[in-house]
Amino acid sequence: LPFSPRMALLREALRRLLGPERVPKNREDIKHHESGPRRQRRKPPHTTVQRLLNWGLPELCSRFLWRQPGEFPVTTFLLGAGTGGLLAIGLFQLLVNPMNIYEEQKMVVLYGLVGLGAIGWGTSPHIRCASLLLVPKMLGKEGRLFVLGYALAAIYIGPVANMKHNLNEVVASLGCTVELQINNTRAAWHISTAPLRAVFKDLLGSKESLRAETRNISTAFKDLDAQVSSEAGYTPEDAAGSEETTQGAEAKKAPSTKIHLSTQKMFELKTKLRCSYVVNQAILSCRRWFDRKHEQCMQRIQIPLLNHLICLPMKFKFFCGISKVMEVWCRSRIPVEGNFGQTYDSLNQSVHGLDGEFSANIDIKEKQQAGVLGLNTSWEHVSTEVRDYVERQEARLEWALGLLYALMSCTFLLVLRASFSYTDSYNQDIRFDNIYISTYFCQIDERRKKLGKRTLLPLRKAEKKDFIFPCKPIVQASEMSNLARELLEALPVLLLLLVLCGLDWALYLVFNTIRQHSFLQYSFHSSHKLEVKVEGDSMLARLLRKTIGALNTSSDTGVESNNMPCLPQPVGLDARAYWRATFPIGLLLCLCLAQAFGYRLRRVIAAFFFPKREKKRVLFLYNELLRKREAFTKLRRAAIVRRAQQQRAPRHHLVDTLHRRCPVLRRWLRRRCVVCQAPETPESYVCPTPDCQVVYCRSCWDDMRQKCPVCTPREELSSSAFSDSNDDTTYAE
Repeated sequence: LPFSPRMALLREALRRLLGPERVPKNREDIKHHESGPRRQRRKPPHTTVQRLLNWGLPELCSRFLWRQPGEFPVTTFLLGAGTGGLLAIGLFQLLVNPMNIYEEQKMVVLYGLVGLGAIGWGTSPHIRCASLLLVPKMLGKEGRLFVLGYALAAIYIGPVANMKHNLNEVVASLGCTVELQINNTRAAWHISTAPLRAVFKDLLGSKESLRAETRNISTAFKDLDAQVSSEAGYTPEDAAGSEETTQGAEAKKAPSTKIHLSTQKMFELKTKLRCSYVVNQAILSCRRWFDRKHEQCMQRIQIPLLNHLICLPMKFKFFCGISKVMEVWCRSRIPVEGNFGQTYDSLNQSVHGLDGEFSANIDIKEKQQAGVLGLNTSWEHVSTEVRDYVERQEARLEWALGLLYALMSCTFLLVLRASFSYTDSYNQDIRFDNIYISTYFCQIDERRKKLGKRTLLPLRKAEKKDFIFPCKPIVQASEMSNLARELLEALPVLLLLLVLCGLDWALYLVFNTIRQHSFLQYSFHSSHKLEVKVEGDSMLARLLRKTIGALNTSSDTGVESNNMPCLPQPVGLDARAYWRATFPIGLLLCLCLAQAFGYRLRRVIAAFFFPKREKKRVLFLYNELLRKREAFTKLRRAAIVRRAQQQRAPRHHLVDTLHRRCPVLRRWLRRRCVVCQAPETPESYVCPTPDCQVVYCRSCWDDMRQKCPVCTPREELSSSAFSDSNDDTTYAE
């Protein structure tokens, strides 16, 4: 192609890319533009950072920092590799080392990070830029997400863990109290039944002596038994005749009943027979005595007839019948008690029963009941189950903390991704985060001012809210909305911390009050004295002393216990614990406030690594703002008309009343400028058109070229082919 068409195409391309201000006009200008990078070092610094570094560093360092592509390759690689390796080690210590993984895995991750950091920093400026962008990104929403993880971990470790500990203490206290009550009841039961158990133990211990006594009683009773069953003292013939007589008499009374004589009747019959036998023997003996005396008399007196006469009284045997009177008395007065037979039978049965083995057993039956909370378990396992439950809760807490730390380490990947994303967007999209009035922007405006051309500074009121002055130490309008949103997002975490800390403090007060006012002391005293005296030296007396005498016991016992070991021991958070819990939240709020300044630092870092790209971005922003300034009235007309309609709309009568009668609220109820939304002042201009009467501040009225866009026809306003509806630069987050 000829030179002229080629120049026209090149000029058009440069005009579209750089704007009309920087388009070269001829070949000399093109050569001057091509030689610009070589002469950049002789030009004044375009950024404040460059000016400070040139002032504070030696010439060699400044030359190295502002080197051209391809200069100092070996030095660049070595310094970049060393710096990248050190940064990788720092990231490893911050993120990977606290994780609960094997040491071999940690070493693999360490070597990988150091290798990637060294190679990336030594070879790629994009990686160096993205790595340094981690610092401002940590001040942004990605860094807040990372800090939010630590804040939640601090809340979990602080008030949440303390509440869990206090609740577990209460649960353990309940289990201990139940076990203490059971133990006290068991001890009281053992003490109460101790005398009875002692009696039975004594009886069991005296088993052999009791058996010996029963053998002695049985032996002694044999004499009485032989005496009762003995048939001595009467002849069997008399007994048979008397028994038949008695049975005949009883048969007459009860002919249909089989006669069975009881022991009482039999003993009375034997006694009567013995009485008759004794009387008969007395009569027989008496007669024998008379016979013997008569014989002796006859032998002494040998004179016949005289001896018969003198010995005649010895023939009076009839006097022996007088003994029959004793038989009648004996039968009427039998020396046998009326209950002798019954007593004998009972005693005979008891004595024969003593021959059996004496034994005693103590049986205690335990009734199982449902345990606490419906668990069908024994009371002895309650305390053990409670301790196991508390240990399981602590293990779960440790596992949750480990998982939370692992997630926080992974959250850092989001910060790294955001840094690389910003670097890519900065180099690819010329409108991305291009809202800063930088030093080079001011230099362009100053140069145009010297040339007598139209300038942009100072910005209008309506334009200031869309741009940022990086050197101003205040949060500006375009940053304020984002700051308010971030503060609102951090507010729930702060409220969560306050609620949990308040709840933990309230629970601690409740449990501490329970501990101080729930002390109980159990006191159980038992005393008894039982004494049974059995006097006498007979066998029965000795037997009774062996049996009933075992009841002679006395005891005096006392049990003292308290519930001090079972009282809950709540732990309150100290000032250091509260500080550890609130510090991440405070840091989160500080990051919200410092986000605006951190985001300004992103552009500074990107401009340091990509100065040519920054220069193009500033030129594009300046030319874009020039075009918008030319079409300012038309571009703002839609918003101005909308605000004017809102001003002309009738206000609520309550608002008018407050505006008239309340001077304090009048400042917030007055009308505002339809362009910059500044409050109405006495210097404000009100459109004189009857149907309009919208409010403008003086600066905005001058910017509107003293024409009201609401009531002025569109044809009379300045026109432009550009529109900022879709292509406006925005504040990058």
